[in-house]
Amino acid sequence: MFFFFFSSNRPGSSSSRYPNQVTPKKTGPKNGQLKARDDECFGDELEEIPDTDFDFEGNLALFDKAAIFEEIDTREKKGGSAGGGVAKSRGTPNERPPTYRHDENIIESEPIVYRRILVPQPGGKEYCTDSGLVVPSISYSLHKKLLCVAEKHGLSVERRLEISGVCASQMALTLLGGPNRLNPKNVHQRPTVALLCGPHVKGAQGISCGRHLANHDVDIILFLPNFVKMLEPVTNELNLFCQTQGKQVPNVKDLPDCPVDLVINCLDCHENAFLRDQPWYRAAVDWANGNRAPVLSIDPPVNDQEQGIHAKWSLELGLPLALGEQAGRVYLCDIGIPQKVFREVGISYHSPFGCKFVIPLHSI
Repeated sequence: MFFFFFSSNRPGSSSSRYPNQVTPKKTGPKNGQLKARDDECFGDELEEIPDTDFDFEGNLALFDKAAIFEEIDTREKKGGSAGGGVAKSRGTPNERPPTYRHDENIIESEPIVYRRILVPQPGGKEYCTDSGLVVPSISYSLHKKLLCVAEKHGLSVERRLEISGVCASQMALTLLGGPNRLNPKNVHQRPTVALLCGPHVKGAQGISCGRHLANHDVDIILFLPNFVKMLEPVTNELNLFCQTQGKQVPNVKDLPDCPVDLVINCLDCHENAFLRDQPWYRAAVDWANGNRAPVLSIDPPVNDQEQGIHAKWSLELGLPLALGEQAGRVYLCDIGIPQKVFREVGISYHSPFGCKFVIPLHSI
């Protein structure tokens, strides 16, 4: 058996670093001419190449930039005076303008105005957004007037119910875990939400929220007592809800015994205070307070005494009311009221929502 070994450095290669490796000589006039050219280009011996590295810092220190620039400026000034023109001076390094960071080299703007919403009748409490914008509260009478003027201009109750239902459902989906909870891999862990609604427009807002949650594969249990006659918005929202997979129960006994993932409270209303004396209302309040699930209240009343259920979060519409401690953390949603409608009721309004439709508010 024969073994052949090949070297990476071919004979005659100029990159060879082995001194004992000799290039074979070739005879002939043509080869002689090629050898003369090779010797002229690659005639230096490899042993003569220095092994020390080039000192870049030392040679750079020998270059006096200030003196060179001064000499160039002197020549330009002489040339400019001789030619009658105006010479441009580059200036020495000490005379050059300082450099700026990316966050310093900006155009200065006007000071930020954090109080962009002015109301004629303050509600007695002020909030602020995450960015520091001040959002004052308003009284219930001014809030009611604002909704009436908006309805006169075309923002009907049905449109308001739809957008408030969308905003409330988006907030509820976030509270339930968002994409970490609601994804195809978690089909066996679908969240359950108990929805407590009364026979008024506030209850219709909750039913609209429940319909959107049911469309996102959330198990909804809607508590709404049977009434002989209900408002048209409540009837319309209930008919739409019945087309989903949600479940409606008229009795508190039909609500789950085990804790649910979230309770949405829409029992309370600014008017019709007599409903709080009804047996079904007291039973629903006792069930919600006895259940260990967190509570989200949609458009709750102002006084704490009127809120039988302690909420962890509360969602306000348009502009907030002066809520008490039982309302929990306050959020605000944009229901699409135009700026001129605010102006018509005497409110100087600038949207605090930015790129969102639901924002948190902090008490000042």
